[in-house]
Amino acid sequence: MSEVRVRFAPSPTGSLHIGGARTALFNWLFARHNGGKFILRVDDTDLQRSTEESMKGILEGLKWLGIDWDEGPIYQSQRLEEYRKFANKLLKEGKAYYCFCTKEELEEMRKQAEKEGRPPMYTGKCRNLTKEQIEEYLRQGKKPVIRLKVPQQGKTVVHDIIRGDVEFDNSTFDDFIIMKSDNIPTYNFATVVDDYQMGITHVIRAEEHLSNTPKQILIFEALGLEIPQFAHVSMVLAPDRSKLSKRHGATSVQEFRDQGYLPEAIVNYITLLGWIPKDGEEIFDVSKSIKEFTLERVSKNPAIYDVQKLTWINGHYIRNYDLDKLTEVVIPFLKAKNFIGEDFDYDYIKKIVSVVREREKTLVDVADAMSYYFTEVNEYEEKGVKKYFTKEKVVDILKKAVVTLKEVEPFNKFTTEEAYRKLVEELQISSGELFHPTRLAISGRTFGPGLFDIMELLGKERTIKRIEKAIDFIQKMRK
Repeated sequence: MSEVRVRFAPSPTGSLHIGGARTALFNWLFARHNGGKFILRVDDTDLQRSTEESMKGILEGLKWLGIDWDEGPIYQSQRLEEYRKFANKLLKEGKAYYCFCTKEELEEMRKQAEKEGRPPMYTGKCRNLTKEQIEEYLRQGKKPVIRLKVPQQGKTVVHDIIRGDVEFDNSTFDDFIIMKSDNIPTYNFATVVDDYQMGITHVIRAEEHLSNTPKQILIFEALGLEIPQFAHVSMVLAPDRSKLSKRHGATSVQEFRDQGYLPEAIVNYITLLGWIPKDGEEIFDVSKSIKEFTLERVSKNPAIYDVQKLTWINGHYIRNYDLDKLTEVVIPFLKAKNFIGEDFDYDYIKKIVSVVREREKTLVDVADAMSYYFTEVNEYEEKGVKKYFTKEKVVDILKKAVVTLKEVEPFNKFTTEEAYRKLVEELQISSGELFHPTRLAISGRTFGPGLFDIMELLGKERTIKRIEKAIDFIQKMRK
């Protein structure tokens, strides 16, 4: 195999969505697996809808996921002369022609086809205009489109690495437009010229582009160019097997980032959307993906988008992430919730992250789980109040806990646990009768990290104050 060259060619008209991110990732993995090149090309010839903001978001999303490119970004809008040059070649060779049909004429063709029960295809009205007719139309200031002369018989076969051979009857295509009247190329024409000039060997893209592929092959053949290999990856569908949309929750990389997902978890998850690892494992790093990735292991069947699975994978990464890296990525979420300002104790935050991360699935969850270390407890979980604060002896137990904790020195998770165990024996109660109301008093919650971890991180003064505050709350509640 000659050097593998693949490309990701987003249109900057929106965010980097999961489907697009997967296309980029599969191309990147294929290039890295084969020691080839990954090219970033920007299909921005839709000048009205393309925005710098969208492009910035796409580039940031790729970088955040760790998908780097070897060449680019290359912008189609800066290559318009190249497309015109290739279109003129086809005109000169009689393989394409000027079409001067007006919108009204095209609409009349559509209505006539509908009336006769035919597909609404261009009739080829301008296919055989004479040189004189063309010159006269141009003299009148009419701006033509350029259409490809499509063979009216035979078949065009797409040799697809994933799907096998897919045949299309040429009779189902009209002489489609390759250059618009404003001298902007159509998607299919620009794609062919770019893929040729950039030496693309494999076109790996989403299944919805399969219908474009025979048209692109016809353009390649008309230009006498070598056709790259194609691989169309199955669609990503919602859990109900409908087309994925906003109503199914977050679908863009930026949204997942803002909701507290880790890039490694996203990459792990979208790798599984259509690709099957050799050993069937579901948790693996990108180095394993690069080592094993082949198009032969990509499934034809639609991939089902499952946020619950992504969240489960993200939780795994949070539990196993390097602690310093995890602390660094949690800090912006703490700032966003106003738990900390610009000045903060990094080591203290790191200690809290280490004890809360075991139960949490996203960085937002981690930040929420840290709230009572930075803000006062002003309310208690309702179910906890009913279960623990209504017990007859709870006030006396908590008062004795305060007395006990005041004597603990040094104040850490080992000494506090030892003191509490002794108090349980002394009062002849179950550990739950002391531990549960204490947890609720100092955190406002009925679950979380180990009780004595919380105590140590809060410190002696805050722990005792919160227990005393809870005693006041219970006494007022009983009046």
